[in-house]
Amino acid sequence: MTTTSTETTPVIALPQAAARAITIAGALVTIVSAFLAWTWTSDFPGDLTVYGYPAELQMLTIVGGALTLLFAVAGYGIRGLRWLNPVGGNNATFLVAVGSLATTLYTLGAIATELGGLANLEPGGLVAAAGVIIAFVGALGLPLDRKKPEDLPRWNWFFAVILGVVLYALYRYIRLGRSERKPARAKALPSWAEVLIIVAVFALGLFVVTFGIDTDDSEPQLFIAYLILVGFSTTALVKSGLTGRLSQMTARNRQVTVTASLVMAIAFPFIQQSGDTYTLIAVNILIFATVALGLNIVVGLAGLLDLGYVAFLGVGAYTAALVSGATSSAFGVQFPFWAAALTGMAASLVFGVVIGAPTLRLRGDYLAIVTLGFGEIFRIAMGNLDGTSGPKITNGPNGIPNIPQLEFFGYNFGEPHTVLGVELGAYANYYLLMIFIMALVVVVFSRAGNSRIGRAWVAIREDETAATAMGINGFRVKLVAFALGAALAGLAGTVQAHVNTTVVPENYVFAGPVPPNSAFLLAAVILGGMGTISGPIVGSALLFLIPAKLSFLQDYQLLGFGIALILLMRFRPEGLIANKRAKLEFHENDEQPDVPEQRQPADAESGVGTAKAGA
Repeated sequence: MTTTSTETTPVIALPQAAARAITIAGALVTIVSAFLAWTWTSDFPGDLTVYGYPAELQMLTIVGGALTLLFAVAGYGIRGLRWLNPVGGNNATFLVAVGSLATTLYTLGAIATELGGLANLEPGGLVAAAGVIIAFVGALGLPLDRKKPEDLPRWNWFFAVILGVVLYALYRYIRLGRSERKPARAKALPSWAEVLIIVAVFALGLFVVTFGIDTDDSEPQLFIAYLILVGFSTTALVKSGLTGRLSQMTARNRQVTVTASLVMAIAFPFIQQSGDTYTLIAVNILIFATVALGLNIVVGLAGLLDLGYVAFLGVGAYTAALVSGATSSAFGVQFPFWAAALTGMAASLVFGVVIGAPTLRLRGDYLAIVTLGFGEIFRIAMGNLDGTSGPKITNGPNGIPNIPQLEFFGYNFGEPHTVLGVELGAYANYYLLMIFIMALVVVVFSRAGNSRIGRAWVAIREDETAATAMGINGFRVKLVAFALGAALAGLAGTVQAHVNTTVVPENYVFAGPVPPNSAFLLAAVILGGMGTISGPIVGSALLFLIPAKLSFLQDYQLLGFGIALILLMRFRPEGLIANKRAKLEFHENDEQPDVPEQRQPADAESGVGTAKAGA
């Protein structure tokens, strides 16, 4: 494998001690500025006119400044802070400084744009700008791990304007900052300390996610600033090696990790201050993520490109609507929820087998075209079964409205209930139900990926010809993947029908501005990381939450979505949460630490498996 040489040099020639001191000073000024007024009028969303009481936008600046301060101080090797930057170096400090700069300057720019000029900034805003710029300049003077300058071209025009500085520095870091240091061996912590750290990390994650979901739709500036800060901070944590160390802790404490994640997920509706307003977003994210995990079996494990997968979600939803007692149902029956869910899964599974049996002998683009056709045929067929163009079953383009709320053993999901002294609304009930279904789907995905059939899927994905030569029945294992993925999508569809209380054909298109649709589902799997469990969940959350919060962009949403995907494919083609195999495939020319070769069992989370599997 080809490796690249690296060097540690600053962007700006400054003494390292001075650069670090400048960074720390800028971070402190940034934190202090958040306690000052940034504008004189409350017309700007969030009310940034109060002294001593930071608004939410200013809180983001405080977080950025605090992270910059912590990473910069950790560079002194102070005992108790070295854990924050296991790999050493200053790349993480640089990233959080850029994130703080981008977040703060965006907020100040939004104030000037909304209120009509920089004259509307109070001295606190100017102090904030000065603080983040000082911290950024100091970070540029710290040595960064990069490829040697003779390996790639350099530009020196970035001092023209501050925006040019930011863009140039970002480009240099993304393009040149590929090399990774090998994490230093840290002193082992006692098991109780690791458990406390895991619980604290999940609690912090719950707070961060809740903050993003609960941002007011009337304040898009807050959500955009939140995205900027979270993006840079997450990248900094990855570059510092802290996420890798946390991954090792969670691997050693799997039961604690699973329990903590489940408890934090269940706690979400109990900490909502505005009722069900934002719980509905969380419910839709879980439905989207459940369907994406089903598609991940087909695409991520078996390597089958399915462009009409949303049709299986529609099959489950329509089946549940027809058998759940909807007023416009053609069948006039009302199954209990468990029976409706099983019926929806069975119908989707049958459709998966019927569509897959004649088509799965195709490969690549031909299979993609056939599945795309199936998705469109399903949507058109549901629109024509209106009693005029065909039998009256689905009520045509008007869909099936008035689907009753779920009732399970006397527990009506459409009514508020008091649990542990907290009143949970209707969407909170569906949220808890989807948590249970999500956990079930995760178990199925994990067990299937680690099973004999899962290893066969991986072998088929890597090289179908070689797998067939080793005795694997490629058609059979692909059909199983297709059917299982369809059944999981159908299960999510049964819940979606009751959450929306109506089912219409236009909800199940190939592409559109509102997920879930086939294009967004496939993008969620690729964005998050194919073949992993957490990847599609993260990808689904981002692809549903961002369009929901940035609805003011309207027709420009798809433009921004396309640009984001292009950048992702350019700089991180393996996805946000990639498995080990994908990292090696896409970054084989990057410098890798020496790892002794060993045979490893298949792992649904890592996607690494043996090539040999029985048919």
